[in-house]
Amino acid sequence: MKKVLRILNRFNIGGPTHNATYLTKYLHPEFQTKLIAGKKLDSEESSEYMLKDYEINFEIIEDMSRSINLIKDLKSFFKIKKIIKEFKPDIVHTHASKSGALGRLAAITSGVPIIVHTFHGHVFHSYFGRLKTKFYIFLERYLAKKSSAIIAISNLQRKELVNEFKICSKNKIYTIPLGFDLEKFQKQDFLKRNEFRDEFNLNKNDIAIGIIGRLTPIKNHSFFLRAIKILIEDSSRKFKVFIVGDGEDRLALESLCTQLDLRFNAEGVEDPIIYFTSWRKDIDRVYAGIDIVALTSKNEGTPVTLIEAQASNKPIVSTDVGGVLDVVKNNITAFVSDKHDYNVFSNNLRKLVEDDSLRVKMGSAGYSHVSELFSYHRLVKDVRKLYKNLLNEKNI
Repeated sequence: MKKVLRILNRFNIGGPTHNATYLTKYLHPEFQTKLIAGKKLDSEESSEYMLKDYEINFEIIEDMSRSINLIKDLKSFFKIKKIIKEFKPDIVHTHASKSGALGRLAAITSGVPIIVHTFHGHVFHSYFGRLKTKFYIFLERYLAKKSSAIIAISNLQRKELVNEFKICSKNKIYTIPLGFDLEKFQKQDFLKRNEFRDEFNLNKNDIAIGIIGRLTPIKNHSFFLRAIKILIEDSSRKFKVFIVGDGEDRLALESLCTQLDLRFNAEGVEDPIIYFTSWRKDIDRVYAGIDIVALTSKNEGTPVTLIEAQASNKPIVSTDVGGVLDVVKNNITAFVSDKHDYNVFSNNLRKLVEDDSLRVKMGSAGYSHVSELFSYHRLVKDVRKLYKNLLNEKNI
């Protein structure tokens, strides 16, 4: 049995935890995995419940956090080195930026034979200033040179990493899309829909628009709210908006709602248009209850919400960023538009709000599109094949 040390930034809601869960569970017994991660942000919802549901043991590195902190990062680095020394992995596989840097540096200096890193997104634009971005690109190029393989989660991301940012050669990078348990989004959808809509007192003909994700600048919810303001002026159809998630932008977004005269679910407000729901673990019930899923990010890797939306047979309105067009079928399962144009985005929302048959048509095309491409069975098969090839190359 070969040993894999799998390292994540943190166990928050999102693709990395899903991948870690399925790979840890279903690569066993051929690969024994030890799973570690940093501490999640207070504003994020934990995904540890998923690991517990699958009876997966894990360890938290308390000092490994999202922000740069030299003392804490050094402590995390030496903690990971200690784990490597005790566990003696054949493979160290890191996921996302902070764990990718500390984990790979620890693996390199510990002589681990095989080092793999997955880019679940990247921070090479729209996150930081010019100098910091240049530093991250320089660091990633060095780490990629020392890695056995790099995994991109979409073909577009692979092209960006190779051609635009020159992180590594095309021979070292492999495209392995994310994988999920998508069948749950098809189960008891009518019952779940009624439960969600009853919770928020939605009428049968009310259209529910949902946007799901962290409330942070990169997700660009302010763009979404401005598009909603235009939609209110352009459409006579009654609709409600659900902002699912939480984060440091919550108060700023509530303030923007006030500026735009968008009633939200604050104390004493009657018949709000906007509902801030915070994080919800019953995400399959949320998708069942809403009618349209939106995404307005400035940058994305592979957007999990759009995979889940299609698995729930919901039509999508999205900005054209990152791996969006690797996930959806433009004009078939989604309307995709420029990330700077409020008016086109709002008009795409209006089309779906006002046309019941169009919503059904685009939504019904979703599950067949994503069920094979983003199944966890395919994910496990792809990663197993990569591991075996790397082990054979090293005669391990």
